[in-house]
Amino acid sequence: MQKTSVYLNAEEIARLASLAQREGISQAEVIRRAIRLYEPRRPANRDFSLVGSADGPGGSVADVTEEQLLEGFGA
Repeated sequence: MQKTSVYLNAEEIARLASLAQREGISQAEVIRRAIRLYEPRRPANRDFSLVGSADGPGGSVADVTEEQLLEGFGA
């Protein structure tokens, strides 16, 4: 095992001491366990791919007649 130093603020020191006392283990063991259990947060799926968004007949709205566009609107 290798020794390392960690800087903690007052709130973190109190929490570490409390956790160690509650578990009946050393503060170093609390830190080691936390590191072993740590899982990085995975960013939300940022895949904004447009795959499949162009599926369809391939025509253009410009090719649709005005009558067809207004169908169902009472025109």
